[in-house]
Amino acid sequence: MNILWDFDGTLFDTYPALVEGFVSLSQKDLDRSEVLKWLKKDSKTAFKHYGISEEKRKEYQNLHNHYSKLYSRPFDHLENALAAAANNIIVTHRDKESTIYHLEKFHLATYFKEIVSVEEQGFTRKPHRSSYEFVLKSHHIDLVVGDRELDLIPARQLKIKTVAFQNPNIEADFHIDSYADFIPLVLNPLQETKQNSLHN
Repeated sequence: MNILWDFDGTLFDTYPALVEGFVSLSQKDLDRSEVLKWLKKDSKTAFKHYGISEEKRKEYQNLHNHYSKLYSRPFDHLENALAAAANNIIVTHRDKESTIYHLEKFHLATYFKEIVSVEEQGFTRKPHRSSYEFVLKSHHIDLVVGDRELDLIPARQLKIKTVAFQNPNIEADFHIDSYADFIPLVLNPLQETKQNSLHN
């Protein structure tokens, strides 16, 4: 089973850092739970809602990278989910250097075959599907895991099965709140479907 993962909010709980970075960028005392709601949609929408210029995106990345190093950690039971896949690939808006930093810090780097940093490698931000098409040139992908609609839209367009993580409000083939459920509720049913289609 080859799996494509989003990073922020999917593999690692980086939302506390994203929120702190955003509040710091705004230089106002914003309601953090409100900021989180907007960031869960996507950062472009959050920038627009709070009237922050897109020109500040680089500054925002630097701030949330700084807070990430302090706060961010992988979700519980993630390692078991990664170990159950044949190949894991990351497609993220985060820069490659900080992605590798986090994976190495928690000894997870060896689980990943490839990391695609969307903007750093010249692709249009998700939900544009160019970064996913790039991955498909060298890997067959069975499943895409993400926590936001924009992670799953390209997968649906490319007819790949989807898992929504900790987000019941988006369309997906599977919804899970914990990686403890990943093998029994996602991988096992998928393997069964695969085997049945081979026998039929």
